[in-house]
Amino acid sequence: MLDYLIKRTVQVLVVLFLALTTVFFLIRLSGDPTALFLPPDAPREQLEEFRKALGFDRPLLVQYTEFMTNAVQGDFGTSLRTREDALQTVLSRIPATFQLAFTALGLSLLISIPIGIHSAYKRNTWFDQTGVAFTVLGQALPSFWLGLLLIYVFAVQFKWLPTGGGGSAVHLILPALTLAAYSVARFARFTRSTMLDVLRKDYIRTAKASGVPMYKILSMYALKNTLIPIITLVALDLGVLLGGAVIVEVVFAWPGLGRLLMQSLLGRDFPVVMAGVFFIAFIYSVINFVVDVLYAYVNPQIRFK
Repeated sequence: MLDYLIKRTVQVLVVLFLALTTVFFLIRLSGDPTALFLPPDAPREQLEEFRKALGFDRPLLVQYTEFMTNAVQGDFGTSLRTREDALQTVLSRIPATFQLAFTALGLSLLISIPIGIHSAYKRNTWFDQTGVAFTVLGQALPSFWLGLLLIYVFAVQFKWLPTGGGGSAVHLILPALTLAAYSVARFARFTRSTMLDVLRKDYIRTAKASGVPMYKILSMYALKNTLIPIITLVALDLGVLLGGAVIVEVVFAWPGLGRLLMQSLLGRDFPVVMAGVFFIAFIYSVINFVVDVLYAYVNPQIRFK
């Protein structure tokens, strides 16, 4: 088990290294940011002086080496716009992003699992076919389009909810529903297929033949075995929700990490972008690491593959 943990830890470090390296060089392709911080009619000497002060006059490989050396120590530099610590700026937005992602995750579980169970129990009925159509629609709709549609209906037409912003539970409803839509469809579809397999098991047929009520078979026998693969899917989907929150936060002006990253990208605030990418890659890698370790603990054969 120790060898497996070491191997997986090395893989996580490699993923973080590759993510930072790729984003570092890709973001440099967007151009020199110094022109955005000075007036359009600033003289060339002033531009060169400002570029030298920020360190952008040095060779790219020198900048990369210095960045990676500091990043290993948790130093991503200071924001080019606010002059505040980049990592602290990113961490200050994490609570809002986590609040949105976990609310969306809770909503998706509350909605999808009953739909999936009932669709499997009522297989090939109108409810099942409606549920399947709902899951296909939920996975096909782009989140930005669904968000704009919800804003138009519930904020503009009915004026029931705010169009965007944060600070209260009311502001959380529309972005959480938008972010949860894809996961609801995915979980419902997976729950239905897993429940269908479980309902074909011998012990379920034995329970039916023994006269056990169907609600008890579904809730106490079938659901317990159905939830095991769903828990794995939920753990992996949490990383997807955190990454997918970028678009939703921009659409609803939610004050989270995704909106900060988009603003920093448009403003070429390189240190904040690098710190944000590192944090998302770190969270995603840690979630996958925990899931892999749990798999290896439950099934020791995985360690030797």
